[in-house]
Amino acid sequence: MKIIMLGAPGAGKGTQAKKIAEKYQIPHISTGDIFRANIKGGTELGMKAKTFMDQGMLVPDEITIGMLMDRIGQEDCINGYVLDGFPRTIPQAESLTKALAERGEKVDYAINVDVPDENIINRMSGRRACLGCGATYHITFNPPVKEGICDTCGQELVLRDDDKPETVKKRLDVYHQQTQPLIDYYKNAEVLAEVDGTQPMDAVFQDIVEILGE
Repeated sequence: MKIIMLGAPGAGKGTQAKKIAEKYQIPHISTGDIFRANIKGGTELGMKAKTFMDQGMLVPDEITIGMLMDRIGQEDCINGYVLDGFPRTIPQAESLTKALAERGEKVDYAINVDVPDENIINRMSGRRACLGCGATYHITFNPPVKEGICDTCGQELVLRDDDKPETVKKRLDVYHQQTQPLIDYYKNAEVLAEVDGTQPMDAVFQDIVEILGE
């Protein structure tokens, strides 16, 4: 079962990807993890990726696809995997489709966790982080016992720059330009499934299970 997770930043697709991986006993693969593993392991592709990252540049698609195909060729992916954070653009999706086709494989499901922008901005701007121990909170859904103070280490909680409403809006604009077209791409490929991401986390997951089967 080869699954791709789609959804705007803050839609909760990473959380759902982890739950899918756990239930169906398949790896949860994020491009960030692949980059870190290849760089740490000193692989040829990892070193190439690092030269771009060190200069603050985007890693070219062919390097990312190369690392991804190496990863999904490993033994733990024999029953499938759930991809989180890739593809992000139509060219990446086309490259992935082509690379999988060369192995006689294809994506089985592209699951879009659909959440309106307004909900995402409210959701993310309510996040608070502890710079001391890394704990995260939400002023509405998961508040600390004492307002503005970390339960774990007692340090002050902050609103991170990337969670500020204006930053979230910019990220959503980029998402709509680059990634939203993937929804049509996978709809045309007849593998798209959409779930309402405004529901509680467990209800979203239940909808996904109904799509994938027990």
